[in-house]
Amino acid sequence: MNVLLVSPEYPDTFWGFRHVLKYISKSAGMPPLGLLTVATMLPREWNKKLVDMNVASLCEKDIEWADYVFISAMIAQKKSVNDVVKLCKALNTKIVAGGPLFTTGYDEYDEIDHLVLNEAEVTLSHFLEDLKNGCAKHLYSSHEFPDISVTPIPAWELVDLKKYNSMALQYSRGCPFDCEFCDIMVLNGRMPRTKTREQVIRELDAIYDIGWRRDVFIVDDNFIGNKKKLKIEILPAIIDWLRKKKNPFSFFTEVSLNIADDDELIDLMVEADFKTLFVGIESPNDQSLAECGKKQNRNRDMIASVKKLQKRGFQVHAGFIIGFDNDTPEIFDKQIDFIQESGIVTAMVGLLNAPAGTRLYKRLESENRIAGKVSGDNMDCSLNFIPKMDYPSLIEGYKRVIQTIYSHKYFYRRITTFLKEYRLRENKVRSRKYEYVRAFFRSVWHIGFIGKGRIHYWKLLVCTFLRYPAKLPMAISLAIYGYHFRKIAENYLKVW
Repeated sequence: MNVLLVSPEYPDTFWGFRHVLKYISKSAGMPPLGLLTVATMLPREWNKKLVDMNVASLCEKDIEWADYVFISAMIAQKKSVNDVVKLCKALNTKIVAGGPLFTTGYDEYDEIDHLVLNEAEVTLSHFLEDLKNGCAKHLYSSHEFPDISVTPIPAWELVDLKKYNSMALQYSRGCPFDCEFCDIMVLNGRMPRTKTREQVIRELDAIYDIGWRRDVFIVDDNFIGNKKKLKIEILPAIIDWLRKKKNPFSFFTEVSLNIADDDELIDLMVEADFKTLFVGIESPNDQSLAECGKKQNRNRDMIASVKKLQKRGFQVHAGFIIGFDNDTPEIFDKQIDFIQESGIVTAMVGLLNAPAGTRLYKRLESENRIAGKVSGDNMDCSLNFIPKMDYPSLIEGYKRVIQTIYSHKYFYRRITTFLKEYRLRENKVRSRKYEYVRAFFRSVWHIGFIGKGRIHYWKLLVCTFLRYPAKLPMAISLAIYGYHFRKIAENYLKVW
């Protein structure tokens, strides 16, 4: 059996960091972890090829070689998925599809031969058995949340390492919180399921053995969902492994903001060389937080929590949402003020949408407010529901937020705010010095000489050099982030 594993292309949004990656000669943030894990679950004797469309083109000859094309996709990859399906159908090659897009939206893909939904640890084996016996069905699904301690190590041999900025590792699935808009509950459940300490170390060994010496993204829904196990087993094991291997990796991951309440956990994550944390802030409006069930962000000074993490040497990235029922016209200025005061340089602001199966979708459906399917792009100004705020005011306010926070004036001011709080930690991963030098000279040309905001760039570099010279590489990196965000904002403004 010849199997082609295809990861469709992501749109060019804030999340992809595509314009940042160009500075370091990389094509994508990380390889498709889910698809590579599925590859290991397929029979060993099958011939397998991977085409990640974020780093390479999908050619007709690849599809013609394959007996089956396996597609795994997130909702954001929807447009590219449609192109891949159309091409496979034109070449008469059968398709097997799975992943979040298909699990929550399988009813849109009747033309796909086999839909293997939910988690592959449960459904893939049934499909493979039926395929072997010549009786494979169109749809395989399950309500079971499997034990992921049986999940195999991804097929890293299929990946061209030079194309990626980081590798990926999954330690847990599920999140203990139940935010109304989030589809994690639908896909992975509320009870965090974790891998064993030994399993995590084996996966780190596998990434190390392929020669990787850069960042590793732990892709969990909420890395701190089971704090006790992290503190007692996992983080001490990672710290010990790093010491033995002479610190080949640093880490970044997604967490909830309540990490700021646990000093022991923070200390361990600092020692384990976690450098960047993504958190869901969503809104500075407490009524909107109550509306969506974001209880972990309520009754706290969120800016103080963010600054506490920055003082411990974490760069905090954050997601923000506009369009809640309790959002009034004042929300736009509140979001801008919060983002600026917090010093969250990488602030991802999107419009609310209601993914299928979420509590939000069900509530809006009961109120006859669902107006279609989600596009997967929370920046394209499409809503799949009828908002409480009138649509033109919501969209104009959202545009103003994006134009403001990524303008040169506001963005560079935010970098300065961050650098004042940020405690620089030692860069233990030594293999990236050449890369930093190359990125610096590219930034000098693209931002410092031909860029529209070059005066802000040079002012930042000079002030940082005089006040915090050791933080100059961080300032340069964040200036490059700003170049990316402005390019994305400009591209959207052209089509809005």
